[in-house]
Amino acid sequence: MPALTRCVGVTALTTALVGLGTLPAAAGGFDTIGPQERKTSGDSSGRVLESRVTIKAPGSKAKDSGPITSTAVDWEPPACWYEPYWKAEDFKTFNEAKWSMYESAGGAPEGIADLKARYKGGHPYKDFNVDKNDKGMWWVAVRNPEMKDDPAAKACTRDPFWVDNGENPDVPQAIDTETLAGLAHQRTVVPPTEVSLAPNGKSTVNAPTWVWLDKGTFKPVSVTASLPGTGLWATTTAKPVSLHLDPGTEDAESLPASGECGINDDGSIGEPYARGKAELTPPCGVRYLRSSGDGSYGLKATLTWEISWEGAGGTGGDLPSGTFATTTDVAVQEYQAVNR
Repeated sequence: MPALTRCVGVTALTTALVGLGTLPAAAGGFDTIGPQERKTSGDSSGRVLESRVTIKAPGSKAKDSGPITSTAVDWEPPACWYEPYWKAEDFKTFNEAKWSMYESAGGAPEGIADLKARYKGGHPYKDFNVDKNDKGMWWVAVRNPEMKDDPAAKACTRDPFWVDNGENPDVPQAIDTETLAGLAHQRTVVPPTEVSLAPNGKSTVNAPTWVWLDKGTFKPVSVTASLPGTGLWATTTAKPVSLHLDPGTEDAESLPASGECGINDDGSIGEPYARGKAELTPPCGVRYLRSSGDGSYGLKATLTWEISWEGAGGTGGDLPSGTFATTTDVAVQEYQAVNR
């Protein structure tokens, strides 16, 4: 694996540590908050250690756009993982500055002697592996910033460990392209599901309301997650595949009865209303059976997005589909005559 550029300026960090007389939790390496919290936090790399993963997502500037919701109840994006973070010399400089600070403050927390033995004394690492500075990286645990309060974010409890360039860490939850794909999935933002309706004003009791989406109203959405300096990347692509309608009241019928409108061969969903179709049943729509009075019904249109991914090294596959819903107010009037 190519050497990574350092993510923290060690000189500036050391100056800050001495100046503040305390150790920022955002810095990498070891737990910085004492043995008691170390035992309860389950995170050996600091409470708020930030990942170097970058997300490139176009997003949507449209009003009411938002992130998709996974349809899989047994899947969620990674809450924590291990990634290459420190070059050996930087790791040494940071930790020796920390230990020196402890000594000048009047004593080191419990467990420092074990850490010195582990990373400096040869059990199993000697002098922080500085003789291999350009031949590998120290890997540390990081948390998903979108899930920092999730109990699963505390599952990565390994102390920092060394991995030679080009070697597989062979550690569960070590970052890979599939991890990146999960992060990209989580950051996928899609536009609102703005359906077309006919009639577009007030619907009529017992008369069908036609619902459709033209091909040009929605497009695939891609998001890329990458870890700079490693060659690791993954891009997810979300494509709309079906539309589900919920009339917003029990006094209505979905058309079709399942409320599920599939995508047509040309990429559209449903069928636009046109003159002469008043006696026909739309392939996608609703039929309201009672007036909404002075109010309206909330017609909920949920678009399902099928998600696939591809990544570095020819990796790829499918991820759980996602959904995003938009609600449209539909006023329904009470009379039977229909103008054609």
